[in-house]
Amino acid sequence: MSAFTEGTPCWADAALPDLAAGRRFYGELFGWTFEDQGEDFAHYTIAFRDGKSAAALMTKPDPAIPTAWTIYFASTDATGAAARIGAAGGQVVFGPDKAGDVGVMLGAVDPGGSAFGVWQAGDHAGFEISDQPGSFCWTENHTRETAAVDRFYETVFGYRAEQIGDGQHFDYKVWSPAADPELQIGGRMKLGAGQPAGQRAAFRIYFAVDDCDAAVATVRELGGKVADGPTDSPFGRLATVADDQGAVFTVIDRTRREGAVDGS
Repeated sequence: MSAFTEGTPCWADAALPDLAAGRRFYGELFGWTFEDQGEDFAHYTIAFRDGKSAAALMTKPDPAIPTAWTIYFASTDATGAAARIGAAGGQVVFGPDKAGDVGVMLGAVDPGGSAFGVWQAGDHAGFEISDQPGSFCWTENHTRETAAVDRFYETVFGYRAEQIGDGQHFDYKVWSPAADPELQIGGRMKLGAGQPAGQRAAFRIYFAVDDCDAAVATVRELGGKVADGPTDSPFGRLATVADDQGAVFTVIDRTRREGAVDGS
């Protein structure tokens, strides 16, 4: 597998109360098949789309942790990344931990409260499929502490950020890694008055679908909930949903694009 550029999204997994229920939900929604990694890896379960690794599901190790999707960013040195995270005002929650020959993983929280992971590849580089229906295509950090968060990711991963909104009504920056400033790998959105006061800071993961409206209908049929949308945007027709256990994510049909990026 080819290596991922430093700081780029390279993997995603969902921590769920009921792993079997998660397999049923995502298998139906995204056409995923699954491979249990066994008891030695706490039955960490790889999801495949068209025979290529797309994401993973896991049983929550502690009932108190959120039922949520986590995005992982690539690094050639997880230990160095952990040191930078602490120095930049973040918190390392676990790791770096070696997962056999597969790789090295750590979990962290940025200064705004958004959780994320870092992955140093071994035998497993990360996504074998992305930007295709049933696979990861985007991530963005929803946060209120924009100044601290912007400095944090610039320090930890060397991101270059471009403001695509007006900075006030719509404060959204697109990230590019230092090694490839033309590559857009994610974004940072400021949570403002338009969002619920209780909405916590978090990374949002986007999955590509063939038809956003059909995906939303399937989410409802499977017992999930629709928080917002479907809505047309310059980036595609999208909807924010939650699975039947409460993990939030976004589905997007990027072939249907309408409007302009002006923050109005």
